[in-house]
Amino acid sequence: MRLFIAINFNQATRARLLALRDELQSQSKRGRFSAPENLHLTLVFLGECDAKQADAAKAAMGAAAFAPLYVSIDRVGRFRRDGCDIWWAGIRADKPLLDLQSSLTEMLAEAGFSTEKRKYSPHITLGREVVTGAEPRQIEAFGETARRIELMKSERINSKLTYTKIYECGC
Repeated sequence: MRLFIAINFNQATRARLLALRDELQSQSKRGRFSAPENLHLTLVFLGECDAKQADAAKAAMGAAAFAPLYVSIDRVGRFRRDGCDIWWAGIRADKPLLDLQSSLTEMLAEAGFSTEKRKYSPHITLGREVVTGAEPRQIEAFGETARRIELMKSERINSKLTYTKIYECGC
């Protein structure tokens, strides 16, 4: 199983994210744009895991310091790739969010997971392999209070990238 831990959004936040995605898509020559149901904030990517590792991830999620936190989306940007960029909606890197991500990473490391060493850059992917004349920009901030974190499975079903919640915890 290919797993990651994420925050998923309510319908109102998802609608605002879709509007950003659609605006980007309308300004683009090409790209692979995220499906509405796949718009999420990854906290930690775990990669390929077996059932025992999935159980360890669930335990780490329960042990991590988590309280409801406000997720604020305040910009649109990109990660440059050779001509085909990854475009995203940026999340304000507030202390509660960074503390949660750090706590999860620490609990997962104690459970034997090898997590990414690069600095955490909270974002929601809007599109991959995007060729556009659009420019990164600040937007009017919006968001929601996250009350749970979810362990997600990523797989291709009939050639479609599908994310399925397999566990959640929170308040």
